[in-house]
Amino acid sequence: MISIEEYRKIVSELLDELPEEFFRELSGGVIVSEALVIPDYAKGNDLYTMGHYQIYSGVRQIVLFKGSFDRAYPQVDATEARNILRGILRHEFRHHLAFLGGLYN
Repeated sequence: MISIEEYRKIVSELLDELPEEFFRELSGGVIVSEALVIPDYAKGNDLYTMGHYQIYSGVRQIVLFKGSFDRAYPQVDATEARNILRGILRHEFRHHLAFLGGLYN
């Protein structure tokens, strides 16, 4: 399991890979939470929410859940974590970009 510090470092480096335009109107930025999030529809706690794009009181942000990541991937090293987090982060940015493009309006 990677530490919270390593997780944050990887996320920061992955954010540096993205074009500046992706961050347009993402006023709340990207937040790392230590929470373990299990969706209501999970059967036997077998699903975990890795990230979430949210709009709250006009603030748009992406939240990544380290606790969920740890539960789903307890044995990954930093290289594996980077690859997994890249996919999670880009998935959440797709939600943000879709919102900006009017797909959710």
